[in-house]
Amino acid sequence: MAESTVLIAGNRNTSSWTLRAWLALRKSGVSFREHWVDLRAPDAKEQLNQLSPTGLVPVLVHEGDVIWDSLAIAEYASEAFAKGKLWPTDVKRRARARSVAAEMHSGFVELRTRMPMNCLGQNLDAELTPELERDIVRIGAIWQHCLSKSSGPWLFDQLSIADIMYAPVVFRFRSYGVKLGAVEQAYVRQWLSDPDLREWLSLCLQEARG
Repeated sequence: MAESTVLIAGNRNTSSWTLRAWLALRKSGVSFREHWVDLRAPDAKEQLNQLSPTGLVPVLVHEGDVIWDSLAIAEYASEAFAKGKLWPTDVKRRARARSVAAEMHSGFVELRTRMPMNCLGQNLDAELTPELERDIVRIGAIWQHCLSKSSGPWLFDQLSIADIMYAPVVFRFRSYGVKLGAVEQAYVRQWLSDPDLREWLSLCLQEARG
């Protein structure tokens, strides 16, 4: 790994945490190499134990330093490569954006369990438990509240780490056919028209074809 910036990542189609780190790096404008680990491979655990201090992905290696966890990588990308532009400049808006991002980072367990990310999936089934319904309603409420106070098209005007943290949810809602209100639908369309997310989908297709 001679390159100064390397993202150690998992399968594109299913690794939601990898997607977040990848998007943060792309949106920061930094050039980086991708070292992909097939998490389905028999030796995946051994590979990850050699590459990651936690045995998990994603991991960012930059000039010999190792940063793990997608939110930490996103923070680092903003500070090291984007001059802090992946967060709102106003301190109060930045605090709200961090709150929104942290809620996604640490919560919505039922959503993750019942609706694992499958970027290429269509018409997937998931049992709509009360807990899952609460997660979906809460995410919709977050998007509605943020967008009602934003000039758009993103949660805090310009694209931020808060948006990046919810990008995998966009795929989940689409793949499982979640019924959304007009505001949430517009936000999903905004993400799905994003050039980097469209490239990610293209890479998912390449990965699926072997």
